[in-house]
Amino acid sequence: MIVISVLGLDQFVVGTYSRKNTENLASLFECDEEEIVFYSPNSMIFHKGVEQTSWQTEIIVRAPKKYAVLESKVVDYLIKTFTDFTINLSVTFSYFEEEHHYEHVNESYPRFIERSNLAEEAMPYDDEEEYGDEANPLDRADLDIDDEEQIYLGDVFAGHEEELEALDAKKDEDCCHDGECCCHHHGHKHQH
Repeated sequence: MIVISVLGLDQFVVGTYSRKNTENLASLFECDEEEIVFYSPNSMIFHKGVEQTSWQTEIIVRAPKKYAVLESKVVDYLIKTFTDFTINLSVTFSYFEEEHHYEHVNESYPRFIERSNLAEEAMPYDDEEEYGDEANPLDRADLDIDDEEQIYLGDVFAGHEEELEALDAKKDEDCCHDGECCCHHHGHKHQH
């Protein structure tokens, strides 16, 4: 199994990348497509406190040691194809001995869920026929979404200002002693 972990890119970008590039990567690795999976956690990369998503991407390729001889071809391909989505990129290969890799595949089911097995509603992010290759359907105003499913963009605290002030006052009372605040959440000491 070859696992390509992508840190610092949107998960849906990585999903689309996986769909479009797994066949080519399998060819470069000289393996079956079923041997390649992508891992894209909901994560962000930070530098000096500044979020770097899509500016700095870290790719870690974990693969059996036998694939090390193909590394230069694979890294060239990854850099060439991922620079469409990120400004800066680093790729690290991490190899393991196959005798230390174990897996269980349930023969009662297909190895992977395929796009053909999913309902259209389950794939809203990459319906190329309706929205085009680059478009995100969530950006479209004409989506058929019920009012109950709409994201509320108003002030969720409207009408609760007095309750919030009372909670803040209670918080101050609970954490302040001798006229000085000792809590970290205030970020500074203040006098009462």
